[in-house]
Amino acid sequence: MEDFTGGVTEFFEIKDAPRDMYKIMKKAIERGSLMGCSIDDGTNMTYGTSPSGLKMGELIARMVRNMDNSQLRDSDLVPRGSDDRPTRTIVPVQYETRMACGLVKGHAYSVTGLEEALFKGEKVKLVRLRNPWGQVEWNGSWSDGWKDWSFVDKAEKARLQHQVTEDGEFWMSYDDFIYHFTKLEICNLTADALESDKLQTWTVSVNEGRWVRGCSAGGCRNFPDTFWTNPQYRLKLLEEDDDPDDSEVICSFLVALMQKNRRKDRKLGANLFTIGFAIYEVPKEMHGNKQHLQKDFFLYNASKARSKTYINMREVSERFRLPPSEYVIVPSTYEPHQEGEFILRVFSEKRNLSEEVENTISVDRPVKKKKTKPIIFVSDRANSNKDLGVDQESEEGKDKTSPDKQEKSPQPRPGNTDQESEEQLQFRNIFRQIAGDDMEVCADELKNILNTVVNKHKDLKTQGFTLESCRSMIALMDTDGSGRLNLQEFHHLWKKIKAWQRIFKHYDTDQSGTINSYEMRNAVNDAGFHLNSQLYDIITMRYADKHMNIDFDSFICCFVRLEGMFRAFNAFDKDGDGIIKLNVLEWLQLTMYA
Repeated sequence: MEDFTGGVTEFFEIKDAPRDMYKIMKKAIERGSLMGCSIDDGTNMTYGTSPSGLKMGELIARMVRNMDNSQLRDSDLVPRGSDDRPTRTIVPVQYETRMACGLVKGHAYSVTGLEEALFKGEKVKLVRLRNPWGQVEWNGSWSDGWKDWSFVDKAEKARLQHQVTEDGEFWMSYDDFIYHFTKLEICNLTADALESDKLQTWTVSVNEGRWVRGCSAGGCRNFPDTFWTNPQYRLKLLEEDDDPDDSEVICSFLVALMQKNRRKDRKLGANLFTIGFAIYEVPKEMHGNKQHLQKDFFLYNASKARSKTYINMREVSERFRLPPSEYVIVPSTYEPHQEGEFILRVFSEKRNLSEEVENTISVDRPVKKKKTKPIIFVSDRANSNKDLGVDQESEEGKDKTSPDKQEKSPQPRPGNTDQESEEQLQFRNIFRQIAGDDMEVCADELKNILNTVVNKHKDLKTQGFTLESCRSMIALMDTDGSGRLNLQEFHHLWKKIKAWQRIFKHYDTDQSGTINSYEMRNAVNDAGFHLNSQLYDIITMRYADKHMNIDFDSFICCFVRLEGMFRAFNAFDKDGDGIIKLNVLEWLQLTMYA
């Protein structure tokens, strides 16, 4: 029914049905929902294969004709080849059987109405069902031929549209309904699927998302280190239900999580994932804050509601009743690292707001300490006359100078420890030895300098920086497009690398020289870069290896690129509205030399 209508289907085992099952069914009728019910035949359905050379329709027709309650023999089930595997088909192992009360086991009935009738001074809950055969009806209380209809008021009969006809439609009491029937299915429809404007409708919100391996495919709550990285959706329940019989201040809503494209990709080996979801209440002090909830929140807060189980079905849906508040829904696969797409739908009786939690893209900038003209780490590659702004973070205010001017500049003496630390002196000596008289380094020379210094840090397990990484560093830090760095620029680059190195070591808990891609989200945030889910996905795809680990070289390259790109954007964003305009030359010069 879901595929035909676009609605959301709920399944109920009637023996485990909620206490307000009749009220749920009543509201479903008022909303134009489609309902069906059935009685288990005791043997249910089994997976088998249809007999060779016989179509499924012919098989069912033969079974209906032969009302002898015999079963299919195992010898009738012969695998039929299709591609490289047999075609598996659901076939019943027992025919539909009519019970003494007139109901048929293993048969689907439609629920067409619910009413309360006055009988002998008492209200009786009734359910109207229809047998799609158009015949074979219930013969118990409230059936068409029930002898006690004579005690029912004529007006009541007219309201219930009682007729003694063999049309397959009949009334039965709700008590008899829950006694005989075992399964109930409700397909809740959206407003655009309903023809009548008089029907009540659900308030529906729809969100599409994806689990990305190594970034946002964190698995279920059993995996606390990665669970928090799953997509998160804020749900605001704003109004309580309009139910005069319910004294609780409560909001009823339905959550449905559906996998996308798994059936389409089945030929490629894709199977349905085991999926589910959890719902957490957002603390009042965090209401309105759209930031992605972090690991500690889920470690110290229990879920308010969740799907009953994680199951490998196309869709998992569940009905909930919670007080008005703000909640976060976390859909996930059971196991982490499983990549796929999904649709999350929320049906609520009253108004609700549901949206994906997305961090605002920004970068932290230090407070300006003094008015100087510091280094600009974005080259004016597009227009030599364009003012690209300044880096307020640099403490040194010198422009990139010519070799002659640099040589004439006063240099601190090696022994002057008040002005230079031991590490700075070490850098200056190494830099002078490798750079030569011009005091500028190219990518090869930068690689030698960085690796010489990094190798002295024994606590940092790394193979060093590659030539391509050093080219990127120069391209993003170069101020005049010369393809080289002077000592001042290099020194500032190294200060950045040291700060990022401390972040890397913090997350490299096993001292393997790599960090898990799931931790990259926190590492990027600690460095002052605030990104959204799409950008974290891109970082994982770009910098993580096949084991979803990021080494030190890739880690620094990512941060250098983020630093350079944020500064480039801020330089071009003259009015600070978060929008820049580039022509094709500016765009290509900015992206090709990066």
